[in-house]
Amino acid sequence: MRVSRIAIATGVAASTVLLLAGPAAAHVSVQPQGEAAKGGYATLNFKVPNERDQASTVKLEVNFPADHPLSSVTPEAVPGWKIDITKGKLDKPLEVHGKKITEAVSKVTWTADGSKIAPGYFQQFPVSVGQLPEDADQLVFKAIQTYDNKEVVRWIEEPTAGGEEPDSPAPVLKLSAASEDHHGGGAAAKAGEDDHKADDKAASAEGDKKETHAASSSSSDTTARTLGIIGILIGVAGVAFGVLAGRRRNA
Repeated sequence: MRVSRIAIATGVAASTVLLLAGPAAAHVSVQPQGEAAKGGYATLNFKVPNERDQASTVKLEVNFPADHPLSSVTPEAVPGWKIDITKGKLDKPLEVHGKKITEAVSKVTWTADGSKIAPGYFQQFPVSVGQLPEDADQLVFKAIQTYDNKEVVRWIEEPTAGGEEPDSPAPVLKLSAASEDHHGGGAAAKAGEDDHKADDKAASAEGDKKETHAASSSSSDTTARTLGIIGILIGVAGVAFGVLAGRRRNA
């Protein structure tokens, strides 16, 4: 009997740990596709798990960092979700590729429009962003999750100095060291760059081939014209010779 009580107590304790650990791990997070290099561009996935057993997620708001504004924010269309983009004026304009940017995206909102995140499921919301800051190691995106029972969960707490995760942590994007081309994207970007170079090389080879063919055709035309002129001159000379020979015989 004593052994059974100990086993039951141990099982209850373990279940309590799992119940407490579950919600802490299931929060809105952000991860890049490939890498997010300083000074480059990246595609980010905001992962939204549904934490409730009796409610579904129907809305997500992601606030973009005001201390490091991003000049380019383009969300990918997600079936069954409506997307709203909110922009705001910048206190200090950004200089991007020689162009002055006076406003930037401050918030992106996804609202269920025929779809929702049911209990036991998650949904990813991709966004292409850039240019990532060069003077920061991470970016914090405060998120607000809304359920169809009107419950609102605010994932807005920033990481503490001690490294401990807060109760409602905000999604944090870690930035990697700046790449040489400042475009980031990892292997996918490298493959795209290689394809672009291959296309350029093929186009160049095709252009050289056309130029060679054109030069060959031009040379052939010049030779034909020269031979034609020589032929005409020979013909004229022959006619003149014949006329003179006839006159001599008559004389």
